[in-house]
Amino acid sequence: MKSGVGPRGRGNGTKMALLAAVCLLAAGGGVFAAVSPGAAHASLDSEAGSALRSTAGLAEAVVAPVQLEVSPADGVRQVNPAAPVTLKAVNGTIERVALTSATGDAVEGTLGANGASWSATGPLKFNTEYKYSYVTSDAAGRETTTTHSFSTVSASNEADAAVYPLDGMKVGVAQPLQVIFSEPVLNRDAVEKAIVVTSTSGQTGAFHWFSDTMVRYRPENFWTANSTVTMDMQLFGVDLGKGQIGNFNKKISVHFGDKKVAVADATAHTFTVAINDQPAGSWPATMGDTRFPSARGYLVFMEKYRVEHMSAASIGLKPGDPAYYGELDVNFATRLTPSGEFIHQATDSAMPYLGTLNLSHGCIGMGPAGAQWVFDNMTTGDVVQVVNTEGDFANHDDGYGDWNIPWAQYAN
Repeated sequence: MKSGVGPRGRGNGTKMALLAAVCLLAAGGGVFAAVSPGAAHASLDSEAGSALRSTAGLAEAVVAPVQLEVSPADGVRQVNPAAPVTLKAVNGTIERVALTSATGDAVEGTLGANGASWSATGPLKFNTEYKYSYVTSDAAGRETTTTHSFSTVSASNEADAAVYPLDGMKVGVAQPLQVIFSEPVLNRDAVEKAIVVTSTSGQTGAFHWFSDTMVRYRPENFWTANSTVTMDMQLFGVDLGKGQIGNFNKKISVHFGDKKVAVADATAHTFTVAINDQPAGSWPATMGDTRFPSARGYLVFMEKYRVEHMSAASIGLKPGDPAYYGELDVNFATRLTPSGEFIHQATDSAMPYLGTLNLSHGCIGMGPAGAQWVFDNMTTGDVVQVVNTEGDFANHDDGYGDWNIPWAQYAN
């Protein structure tokens, strides 16, 4: 009997002792503390206790994850180099950012208040691969490094432009401002908004598109004599259409001289000049005959040659044609149109007919004194108005025919 009772008594005593121990633990640290794997610690470790997290956390994170808004996104191609490069962080801060090209050129940037944002301040380049690396930290101070890449608009979508007059040039009051683009422009409004024209005289003007690649700007009337016009072109990053992106900003200033306007009268056979609306000289002239009448309207001076070589073949004449003159050199030649109209010293055979007969192939022929005066005293942007001729207007893009377009039509 003793042998059977003894073991049972020891078992009951052990159970009672364990129960008492559990009660003591519950009273001291709580039931949860007693059964938790971390019962040896007085409280749970914070997530901030370790810089790196190696195991899953509690059912709900103590520290919210950092949320990022990145532009451009990773892997994007054909990014406009004028597009903003930005990084924004929520639930964390931006510690460091590096934006570099494939060749190692760094792009500068600015970190926003409280480290919540970063934006590039330096320009991007066309046709370039960029690596965008940044380090962020959450509220617990844990850092994360991220790297991605993007590339900018390729060379095939890069649009340039040629501007005339050139910066610093001094020209006559009839010279329009001209921009010729390397690629067709579909977004004309965007281009016009990116070009700001100002004048010391306060004159305003309008753009007129002669083609998808050429636009000009002029006021309603000639530019004010002795004024300066500035054209500020902020075309870098402007979308011209079909993915073609402007690749430059440029600012030019053009100086306009005295107002020099000539009138060539095909009936009176005269060439008369006024400077600032005051008579400056008049000379006998010969102009285009009935087969080759001189173009009517305003013709703007383009360039000058002390001696210019001319060829009858350039206007389609062949030997045997009564108007064929072969090859010859003329003196004091001032170009009016790319197609070949000039003011120049008349040939020896035409000299006897100055002031009485029109017998040129469209050019305005003058005596030595008159031709040299024009050559010496008139320049690019000055203008001659041809009147009483049977010829039609020159094509608007054959030289600067802008002034032959009615203002309401030009500015439309």
